[in-house]
Amino acid sequence: MRSLAKQHGGGKTIRMDIVGVLPLDVAGAVIVLWLALGLLGLALQHSPHLITNVIFPLGAIVSLALAATGLWALSADASYAILPLGLPDLPFHLRLDPLSAFFLILLGGASFGVSLFSAGYFKSMQGNTLGLLCLEYHLFLASMALVLLADDAYMFMVAWETMALSSYFLVTTEHHVPDIRKAGFLYLLIAHVGAIGILLSFGVMQGGHGIGAYTFAAMREAHLSAFWSSVAFLLALFGFGAKAGLLPLHVWLPEAHPAAPSPVSALMSGIMLKTAIYGILRVTFDLLSVQQWWWGVLALALGLMTAIFGVMFAAVQGDMKRLLAYSSIENIGLLLVGIGLTIIFHVYGKNALAALSLTATLYHSLNHAFFKCLLFIGTGSILHATGERNMGRMGGLIHHMPWVAVLMLVGVLSISGLPPFNGFVSEWLLLQAFLLSPGLPNTYINMLIPVAAAVIALAAALAAYVMVKFYGIIFLGQPRGEAREHAHDAGVWERIGLSWLALGCVALGLAPVYVVRQLDLVTQVLVGRGLGNAAAGWLFLAPVDIERASYSPVYFLLAVLGVMLVTALVVHYFYHGRLRRGPAWDCGFPAQTSRMQDTAEGFGQPIRRIFEPFFRIESELPSAFDTHPRYHGRSDDRIWFALYLPIKSITEKLSSWASLLQHGRIHLYLTYTFVTLVVLLAFV
Repeated sequence: MRSLAKQHGGGKTIRMDIVGVLPLDVAGAVIVLWLALGLLGLALQHSPHLITNVIFPLGAIVSLALAATGLWALSADASYAILPLGLPDLPFHLRLDPLSAFFLILLGGASFGVSLFSAGYFKSMQGNTLGLLCLEYHLFLASMALVLLADDAYMFMVAWETMALSSYFLVTTEHHVPDIRKAGFLYLLIAHVGAIGILLSFGVMQGGHGIGAYTFAAMREAHLSAFWSSVAFLLALFGFGAKAGLLPLHVWLPEAHPAAPSPVSALMSGIMLKTAIYGILRVTFDLLSVQQWWWGVLALALGLMTAIFGVMFAAVQGDMKRLLAYSSIENIGLLLVGIGLTIIFHVYGKNALAALSLTATLYHSLNHAFFKCLLFIGTGSILHATGERNMGRMGGLIHHMPWVAVLMLVGVLSISGLPPFNGFVSEWLLLQAFLLSPGLPNTYINMLIPVAAAVIALAAALAAYVMVKFYGIIFLGQPRGEAREHAHDAGVWERIGLSWLALGCVALGLAPVYVVRQLDLVTQVLVGRGLGNAAAGWLFLAPVDIERASYSPVYFLLAVLGVMLVTALVVHYFYHGRLRRGPAWDCGFPAQTSRMQDTAEGFGQPIRRIFEPFFRIESELPSAFDTHPRYHGRSDDRIWFALYLPIKSITEKLSSWASLLQHGRIHLYLTYTFVTLVVLLAFV
């Protein structure tokens, strides 16, 4: 049965049966098509050319259909369905509302480019490996869509665990490498620990009201006390934070992302992490009827620490995929800051500012999906072309990979927050939410907000510093190793996928007014307010009013192009014929080599020195008398050594003690059974 749910005054829900196709029907069909394509790829495992040239492009088309469905559902009423699946008295419930619709747009839009890229990237794989990967890849996409559509705890947890398992198998595609197996195990372990937190959160919201209270509709009507609402929020923050890479649950992320194939890393970083953001928003603003101001302060503080931590460690990385992984941690921190700010404003009745900070959060989620997918698959092209992940062995690749260099430059400028690209819009909106915040009836929060704004500005500046290092070391200068000998530009499928994501970065940067108007449909549902007339026509974006703050990316772009044009004309007409070409100044060293260029380690040295207390630094420096001088430096995560290694040691000790009970002798097991029976008889 297909039906719509319309919200009327007083919270009353009226359900109406209708005839016709709903967005939820199309979204369900998309999920079925993804599963069918995955199974078809497994069946065609002996025809790798069909998998890469047919299955993956068809999966990309299905992704585009999902994005279109989400855009359609944004302006439609919430639709729901009950599936004839599940357990007796526990059927699966699905629901498509504006919040789900927005994240479906994110999922479909970003995965379209990644799937097209995958059609070329996976051509080198053969046989059973490619068939299994095709199944796991499309199962991963389908499970993420089901997470966004689930309308009960049972369906949500099934989809969540399917997403975790399918992504685990994708991460361990090259399972013959021991380090990859370790990274996959660490990811799966923390994913399941987080899943326990989510399950307990649902249990608290269910409140012991019987088997029928497992649906999200029942949880919305539960009206928990402030205490139990806080318990549910903390459990949800822990559970979803483990999936998002929130400090200190981040340790899996810089290990799993480099281990996975690059398209999988793009999906995990650009899309899967956003399912955790979706979960926090769903629980906080939809399922829980009561929010507390200190929730926002906690989320804000954790977000700030996560952002600074991520960008600091990104700055000192030499592996390009680990650098992008730590950059994802930084961006997750920014998203959590936006959520925390939204909670604070919403609790104190500042709904206009709550809508502004929530708009910035949603906008940055979409932006991050596009530019981080672009950067990860771009590194995949570099890895295919050079066989290297270490940036210290690269350099000068712009001459051998011009397509990749130009398209990745768009991603670098976007993630650096430079106008007129998309990253600037969302970060600018977030800073406006801080700057326009009025005095709140809490002295401590009023002191925290300016400090938080300064930290956000610092994180944004360091992010730009990291991207200068990333792009400059890889593409500019002279080659530092043998990577250029085999370097080649991306193929046709890869170029199309990269171009789609780069075009998305540009479009989201140039059309913020349209995007914000669509996001209003989401913020009105969650916080009861949108930005409304925050746009002065289609050119200017004004969060409050155009006199206080406004931004026009089109005018900014025209100004930049105008300056470039005037400069070219001046040079042409006034200096034409008066130029003399000659070699660049060589600082007195005519025989320059790549060893004179700054390295990845050298570029990160200032950050390592400034923030030295936050790193666990190991270094080996040569002396003046070494015949074979060797330099070695390593910056490790103190949290890993202070928290996770002690837990590992304690677990190993407990396991060793437990193993003493197992000696393989039957008489000992009979003795254990006899003692247990005696104890039970004595105390029962």
